[in-house]
Amino acid sequence: MNFKNTREFSQELDKEDNLAKYRDEFIFPKVNGREVIYFVGNSLGLQPKRARKYVDEVMDDWANLAVEGHFYAEKPWWDYHERFCQPLSEIVGAKPTEVGVMNTLTVNLHLLMVSFYQPTQKKFKIICEEKAFPSDQYLIRSQVEFHSKSVGFDVNEAVVEINRREGEANIRIEDVLSKIEEVGDELALVLIGGVNYYTGQVFDMETITKAGQKVGAYVGWDLAHAAGNIELKLNEWGADFAAWCSYKYMNSGPGNVSGYFVHEKHHNDKELSRFAGWYGHNKERRFLMEPKFDPVHGANGWQISNLPILSMAPYLASIELFSEVGMSNLIAKRNLLTAYLEFVLHEIDKETPNAQFEIITPENQKERGAQLSVYLHGQGKELFHYLMKNGVITDWREPNVIRLAPVPLYCSFEDMYEFGQILKSGILGK
Repeated sequence: MNFKNTREFSQELDKEDNLAKYRDEFIFPKVNGREVIYFVGNSLGLQPKRARKYVDEVMDDWANLAVEGHFYAEKPWWDYHERFCQPLSEIVGAKPTEVGVMNTLTVNLHLLMVSFYQPTQKKFKIICEEKAFPSDQYLIRSQVEFHSKSVGFDVNEAVVEINRREGEANIRIEDVLSKIEEVGDELALVLIGGVNYYTGQVFDMETITKAGQKVGAYVGWDLAHAAGNIELKLNEWGADFAAWCSYKYMNSGPGNVSGYFVHEKHHNDKELSRFAGWYGHNKERRFLMEPKFDPVHGANGWQISNLPILSMAPYLASIELFSEVGMSNLIAKRNLLTAYLEFVLHEIDKETPNAQFEIITPENQKERGAQLSVYLHGQGKELFHYLMKNGVITDWREPNVIRLAPVPLYCSFEDMYEFGQILKSGILGK
């Protein structure tokens, strides 16, 4: 498509957008009396208007039914989580029996590592990517330190980071594969973010999964920046496990519950360790309070505690939106919207000689989702503050990167144009 950096052109794209109506499903903050241009759905998604209704339903059932809400609420609480299985399976490319909702992201990754990180003195290493999200770095390091005390391996040798080549912003797939082959028989686990939070790079999860498993390692994915953003085929790719937060692209509210995936090939493996709790126990016998744990078949057998229904309610509201729209439609708009934003950035770059933008997110559409990370050469944090004060809500990462996430559910093409004009004004000092 031959883009134009004009308001009229952006408005025409919005008129042709079949998903434009979903913008009205969300509540936008306002700055200077106007709705903001919201670029941080990769950090916290906007609130769906229907979320309040779902939360109010739970509050009303609690008030009117109290404990009986577990069984007699319109959406009974005791199996509330099961309503997520089908729609989440469509978002992450899994079978309904392979997905569930519980806890929060890092907690779920720790719990899944109980099953999928069982190191020995000879097979104890974990491969992760350089500049992974800090929580993943802390998670992996603490797991290694915990196990080293009983197994007896060198902590400093256990974590193997895949580095970017000097002068490059992204990690090459060939470097990932060569590192997996190099570590070989010592490799216990590959745990990488499916989309790197800093650069927005999408990893070739299928190829990496197969390579890790070929040398006898488990392969898991942190999909915090991937779920609800990119096409996923977890079952087909054969990933052993995955987890994701729900509050970024899936708009469930701050710090909300996490989704998780356990491949069906592991569901009957009695040799896998897991931490048990009564909500993972046989559903039909759960209230018999039996002393021996009999796990539910499938991913729900990894459940532990009673469910946080109030937290899950807004997630369910958002998942309903995803079911209406469909991931294929979201991805189609995402590609066009992100491409238009990229075009606008290049046009503004030409018009502002005292600035230079370097987009460090891959150009290849298969290697990026709804995020462009941009180096602002010649600009400081003052430009970020200018954008925020003028209604562009974006994200600053040191040393001088802004992350822009044009979420297709609620961002418009006119937003992209308007952002460009505000950016230009900020650089030129108008």
